[in-house]
This record gives sequence, structure tokens and C-alpha cells, in this order.
Amino acid sequence: MIGKFGASALKLAGFILLLTFVLFAQSAAPSGTGQAPAQTQPANTPSTPQASGAQQPSAGQEPAEEEESTSRRKAAHNYKKWEFNVAAGVNTTSGKTKNFVRGGAFTAMAGAAANANRYLGLRLDFTYANLPLRANALELAQATGATNYALSGTLDPIINVPVTKDWGMYFVFGPSFIHRHGSLDNDTTPPGSPCTAFWRWYTGCLNASVPLNGNFVNPTQNEWGYNVGAGISRKVPSGVEVYLEYRLMHGSNSGVTTDFRPITIGFRF
Repeated sequence: MIGKFGASALKLAGFILLLTFVLFAQSAAPSGTGQAPAQTQPANTPSTPQASGAQQPSAGQEPAEEEESTSRRKAAHNYKKWEFNVAAGVNTTSGKTKNFVRGGAFTAMAGAAANANRYLGLRLDFTYANLPLRANALELAQATGATNYALSGTLDPIINVPVTKDWGMYFVFGPSFIHRHGSLDNDTTPPGSPCTAFWRWYTGCLNASVPLNGNFVNPTQNEWGYNVGAGISRKVPSGVEVYLEYRLMHGSNSGVTTDFRPITIGFRF
């Protein structure tokens, strides 16, 4: 059961995401370009050489108008409609996860963003986070080693804030889905053992004892939650952006939670 705070955060994230879709659709829709009908000169009005000469543009006027039109088009599209990102870094942990998982493990991220304008877009990310168990957690599990990781997917509004020509910052926030998988090596915990705080976090056992079927050794958890993050970016001469990002990931399902905070360095292109 997601807590009151998590439920409120999910409702807020859903409302913001819906609002972003509406704003995105409005920004992306082409505006009407209707032109007033040109006034035509009456057929019986004689044209004089002086009038023709007044309407004839000078030789240097057309290139100036074309250059101005090109500049306007560039100014109107000074952003990428589609942008991709890849990054890697390390995790820090929080919440109950911090009690059993050590920080500093590897994480990687890849995603894409559809931008409505230079300020607002919608970004989809996939993240891998290694969540190695602490030594005390292995002792509680009566195991010699373990593999533990999380895969997550996020769909967030992204707000870009240009600071200078080369520097910028951005913010993301929205819903997330986390799939956590674990595997214990040489575990000697008997099925039906008391369900301690570690086993409740690791397997999600709801009864007073771990499952009798032994599946607690290789558990999986599917959790819904939210994520928030921020980053700073720097354009390089090639046009690619180098960025540093910090994000908080939270998932919950029936009282089982997963919390990790990726710190990544990557590229947007």
C-alpha cells in the first residue's frame, strides 16, 4: 500500500503529466497562417512608368529580405524537436533501502525527449541501478553473496532553463516504475524462518515467516512510485551537450519500498 505521501505525490505527478500533455499538444500544433487577400489594381487604371518604378524593388533588397526571413526561422526553431541522452554514474541510497544496500554502485541511464519548444518537453528514461547488499544484510540472510539490482522506467515533463548561450539547467519530475530483482548465493535460511525486517524488505513477505516454497532466495518486486531530478548542461563546439544530473527514485508496493538516487554524467544530442 503506497503511503499518504506517495499517493499524494503520484496524484500530483499525474496531474502535472496531464497538464504537460495538453501544453505540449498546444505548443506543437501549427498555428494558422491565413493571409488577407491582396488588393488588386483595377483593370482600367493605367499604370505609369513612375508607379512601376516606385514598386520595383532595388537590386540589393531581395537578399536582405531573404536573410531576415532565414534569421526569423532560426530564431523560431532554436531547439531540437527530438533529443537523446545517455549517462552513467553511481548510486546513493535512502529510506529502508539504505539499511541493507551500500551506496556507490554503478548506474546507467538512456532516454529520449520530445520537445514542444526550447523550454518544455516530455522525456522517457530507462535506468539500471546496481544495489549490492551490505555485509550485515548478507549475515541476516545467511548467504555468502548476492546479486541485487533495479530496472526502472520514467516518463517525465522536462523543463529546460537556458542560462547563457552555452550553459543551461533542467528539471524533471513524474511517475516511475521499478522492477527489483535479487538472488542470494549459498543461502542457508530455512523456509518458514521468522520474517525479519530484512526479509520483509527483500522478499516482501507479509506473514510472520518467509515463504515455505523457498522462492525468497530469488525474489522480484514490481513497484510504482515517483521520481524528481535536476541537471546542468554545457554545450560543446560539436553541438552535443554534456550534463550532470541528480535524481531521486522511489517505488512502493504493499509496504515494500525501493529508494535510490542516481548521480550521472552524460551526453544529450
